[in-house]
Amino acid sequence: MTLPPGTPDLEVLDLLVSVAELGSLGAAARRHGISQPAAGMRLSALERRLHLRLLDRGPTGSSLTDAGHTVVELARPVLASARALTDGVADLHRATRPSLRVMASTTIADHRIPHWLNALRNIHPELAVALDVANSRQVTAAVRDREAELGFVEGPHPPTGLGTRILATDELVVVVAPTHPWATRRRPITPRELADTPLLWREKGSGTRDTVWEALEIHTTPAHPAAELGSAAAILTTARSGAAPAVVSRLIVAHELRAGTLHEVPLATTLPLTRKFRAIWHRRTPPNGPAADLVDLAARIESARTRRH
Repeated sequence: MTLPPGTPDLEVLDLLVSVAELGSLGAAARRHGISQPAAGMRLSALERRLHLRLLDRGPTGSSLTDAGHTVVELARPVLASARALTDGVADLHRATRPSLRVMASTTIADHRIPHWLNALRNIHPELAVALDVANSRQVTAAVRDREAELGFVEGPHPPTGLGTRILATDELVVVVAPTHPWATRRRPITPRELADTPLLWREKGSGTRDTVWEALEIHTTPAHPAAELGSAAAILTTARSGAAPAVVSRLIVAHELRAGTLHEVPLATTLPLTRKFRAIWHRRTPPNGPAADLVDLAARIESARTRRH
């Protein structure tokens, strides 16, 4: 079916509707990003095409004629259908575009995932990645419930019942404010001293917390927390205030240590504080395609980083 002669352009109909909605030609022109003279010329061309006077033009502005109001009402469903068509086509593109849903613990999301995703984008530029951030326990639950295809977690042990791959080893360090008594201490902190000290802890479910708790619990039950905080940023801010020592990833505190806003406290060799960064997935759906590529890229990038350091 061909369009009948004189069928107006959708854009100029949209401009006419804007005049009706905004009450002036100038306001309609601004909405459409064109000058008022250009808008007037387009509507004049529409009047010639339809053989109707749509606007009353006067010294104080332009207003719709009765015919103009009628054309506006006829145009509204046409424009709505055009928008529905455009939205439907966009949905088709989104449906056919490959996607990957990933969840990661906070430290990994903040400090490692960006490097991995940049590398993935080089080989899958069309891939849409949705990344959610949570603590390791929440990430594990989401992967187990198939809310994410792939997860990245930190902790001393692999989650039970899931497929896993170790990507890197992360070092944890004890840090204090420059004003804290431990800041100038030369004798290493023993496991018992650290366990007996109220520390700044992450919330339950955090991979950092699980690693530190397990390491200290071997020696004695850790002291009641000085505070429990829901993010690494909150831990660092509170530690800088001198409130209490904190145990954090060297990744997130490296800048603070260089700047001198926090000091690293030496640890006894009997207290190795390390944890693993792992990729995890549901055992029934091991990673393939872009998901498998992301795991491989992460492992290669972390291996190269370890060799450089």
